[in-house]
Amino acid sequence: MPKYYIKEPIKVPKFEEANGFYTTKQRSQIMSRIRGKETKPEIMFRKALWACGVRYRKNVKKLPGSPDVVIRRCKIAVFIDGEFWHGYKWREKKGQIKTNADFWIPKIERNMQRDAENNARLQAMGYTVYRFWQDEVRKGLMGCILQILSHIEHCERYS
Repeated sequence: MPKYYIKEPIKVPKFEEANGFYTTKQRSQIMSRIRGKETKPEIMFRKALWACGVRYRKNVKKLPGSPDVVIRRCKIAVFIDGEFWHGYKWREKKGQIKTNADFWIPKIERNMQRDAENNARLQAMGYTVYRFWQDEVRKGLMGCILQILSHIEHCERYS
């Protein structure tokens, strides 16, 4: 399947000491414990959806970006994004990256670019895409759930 880019993809350099990037053993250990799936906010979100009677699939690899939650009957794709990795308030935070900035800035910007590409591809497939920040789920779980429930109600009413 050919790749369709909104723009030319941002080039991210390899994270190697030869390229001037370094990490301490402590930092390496901390970074190795960061998860891509089954994070606490994702689990909270899924449990709340399940309690409301909503059935879903998780981490659907056949869809662009492997959404964290997919509700197929209403074509809803939900992503729960980490603030650092997906560029929350990026204009403010970008200047605060001091260590290995030549790696992290393109890395995060490429993640943001990939998110936009995946959103566009999912929308072209007829999906409605919701992206929630992890902190938004932690602090305002019911607000996030109500957005999904509202969409499901609208979908079922007009189908």
